[in-house]
Amino acid sequence: MEPCKSFGRLKPEKLGCMAVLACVLVPMIIMVGLPMFSSQSLDNNMSLQLPIREALVPLSTVKEMKDSNKPEIGMQIMRLESEETEEESKTDVDTKTAVFVNDSNGMKQQQNYTRNDTKTAVLANVANEKKQQPDQMRKDTNTAVLVNASNEKKQQPDYTRNDNKTIELVLDSNEKKQEPNHTRYSEYFQEKSQPLIVKANIEGNKTTTGGFIPQSSIICDFSGERSDTCYIHGDVRVLGKSSVILSPSSSQLSSSNVTWKIRPYARKWEANIMEQIKEITLRSSESFRENTHCHINHSVPAVVFSTGGFLGNFFHDFTDVLIPLFTTARQYHGEVQFLATDFNSKWINKYQLILKQLSRYEIINIDTDTMVHCFQNVHVGLQSDKVMGIDPSKSPNGYSMADFRELIRESLSLERGFTKVIAAQSRRKPRLLILLRKGSRSITNAKQVIQMARRLGYKVVTAGPEETRNLTTFAHTVNSCDVMMGVHGAGLANMIFLPTNATLIQIIPWGGLKWACRHDFGEPAPDMGIRYLEYEIKEEESSLIEQYPRDHAVFTDPQSVQKQGWNALWSIFLDRQKVKLDITRFRPVLLEALRSLKQIEY
Repeated sequence: MEPCKSFGRLKPEKLGCMAVLACVLVPMIIMVGLPMFSSQSLDNNMSLQLPIREALVPLSTVKEMKDSNKPEIGMQIMRLESEETEEESKTDVDTKTAVFVNDSNGMKQQQNYTRNDTKTAVLANVANEKKQQPDQMRKDTNTAVLVNASNEKKQQPDYTRNDNKTIELVLDSNEKKQEPNHTRYSEYFQEKSQPLIVKANIEGNKTTTGGFIPQSSIICDFSGERSDTCYIHGDVRVLGKSSVILSPSSSQLSSSNVTWKIRPYARKWEANIMEQIKEITLRSSESFRENTHCHINHSVPAVVFSTGGFLGNFFHDFTDVLIPLFTTARQYHGEVQFLATDFNSKWINKYQLILKQLSRYEIINIDTDTMVHCFQNVHVGLQSDKVMGIDPSKSPNGYSMADFRELIRESLSLERGFTKVIAAQSRRKPRLLILLRKGSRSITNAKQVIQMARRLGYKVVTAGPEETRNLTTFAHTVNSCDVMMGVHGAGLANMIFLPTNATLIQIIPWGGLKWACRHDFGEPAPDMGIRYLEYEIKEEESSLIEQYPRDHAVFTDPQSVQKQGWNALWSIFLDRQKVKLDITRFRPVLLEALRSLKQIEY
């Protein structure tokens, strides 16, 4: 056998062949091993880079984006997207991410986080890297991802309006639930053994399911001179026809039932009329929730008031309801639901233009309504601080009569906001509106008064009961005038429609009624920006002179008649009395009003 030869003893020609073979094999080995190394390194790089890309660019953009300097990364993105469906299904199984389902089009919506945030986690998972936790994702990308882990608390979405679409949130009822944001909606979660579906049908102010806030409070104020009011916050349920409003006890109240009773009409001192107002019962109890389920859930506050009492009398329409309703409800800028008891459809139709400025929703007649209406905030009764007026120091947002009159002008499309001073050389005549009553407190010599006013330089407009019948039409008539005059009565409440700087002249009947008449119309006038003049007649100008002798108490001691009560006062001084103005004595009053309008001396 031939012995082995050492490497150094190889023939030169064989050594050259081996060198050539090595030069060929080594590059081949390097070419085969390099892609494997590069693939692993590439995946590692992508797991770090994709979350950064996703935070800056929507997923739809990332899907089509290719880096011109690194084509391998672009290809890898496309490959990951091809596996998107499979990974999303895994995410639903592994993490049980809660999603909203839009009933209107069947498209899935993520709650309060964008699609690219979710895809960030999916792409990282495809790269076989450690999954990023939802809490970390929120810190890094400002997203709110819900993870339904068996031992974790579930974070509810922050509800916002969704174009009046019905949405569903599917949750695992075995988990501890955190209450949603109740700023605008009242959804709540009931404990069930099966997965819970909460619907929120956002249509104006109504939803189809009930809701509650754990802590409720009832604050009642019975100290007001004109009205009693209660404000309820929390889980409030109005049982319509039964005139009962329920709210759960708060931690500050005892577990036993606590009851308040209130008549929602702003004339509390008149016992006879208040007895005719339906009483509303407010009950705080822990057990009612089990037996009373919401039929309609409202996302706006409610105001409960009566349309009974003296309504139908123009003065009372405003001082008892419309002005207090403005004071109570204007703060909600139309996003409030009115609930009316002692329902007066005729009255509501008459003032519908004004009511629609205060509430965008149809008034609910709770006398006949059999549904259980649920709210988060309810006002029972109307805030009323002054006759024909508003106390800005007590009203929400400092509302005043100027604000109320502005709303009236907007509601009825009144053109004149101010009465302008007329130049002395101007041929324009101030318009004087004379309210002519029929029967009691009528002006028996109205023709002479009209003639005298025209001679002074007024353009006279007269209005009887027929002319005042249509609210909008007559409001425009009043608004076109500079001065309005009439004998004390409900018709003077039309001063609401006068432009600012106009003048009201009140004729006070005989009977010691100066204080009462001034209280009803004289004192409210300045807050409306209206000048006020009054004329108190003498006994010679009263028709009572024909009914009673001069030495009767009606003339010698009118206060003694008033002490007999309202019925006596009404019967003698208001219902039976007519007025015959002394033209000479009354003339200076009209001149004073004219002087405030025209730059001339008399």
